[in-house]
Amino acid sequence: MSSSESDSDRSDEEFEGTTSGSLFYPKAAGQIRKGEYILIKEKFPCKVIDTATSKTGKHGHAKARITCLDIFTGNKYEDICPSHHNVNVPNVVRKEYAVMDIEGDYLTLLDGTVEKTDVKIPNDDIGEQIRKDFENDKDLMVTVIGAMKQQKVIAVKENKS
Repeated sequence: MSSSESDSDRSDEEFEGTTSGSLFYPKAAGQIRKGEYILIKEKFPCKVIDTATSKTGKHGHAKARITCLDIFTGNKYEDICPSHHNVNVPNVVRKEYAVMDIEGDYLTLLDGTVEKTDVKIPNDDIGEQIRKDFENDKDLMVTVIGAMKQQKVIAVKENKS
């Protein structure tokens, strides 16, 4: 990487090839805010839904209480740690793709000229909507979120352009 190339120049990397560095980076627990992402138990990327910081106690340090939801499963987690300790923050990528085809349980997606065939149709209301709208010959766009070498379709809409 040249010194003039910044991280934002490489933020559109594919999910599989994390050439922009690590899957996560450290951040002080006391600096985590609602709406940010953290990594729980070193493997669950979660979106923070609530944070609270306790005052310093008689014998210790201020504690940060972080409540969050797994971005892939929706499971709720809570983490309590000293606010000056580091927690891991996953590199989360959101990207929109055009739906070209459905093959079994997998989507064929297009981003400009790059074809992507490894995204599974979710087993929920979004997945049902994708199948129904695709059968009705609608031009669809899906939003895919990726972190920790996992990916999931989180939204679908009709392409108006």
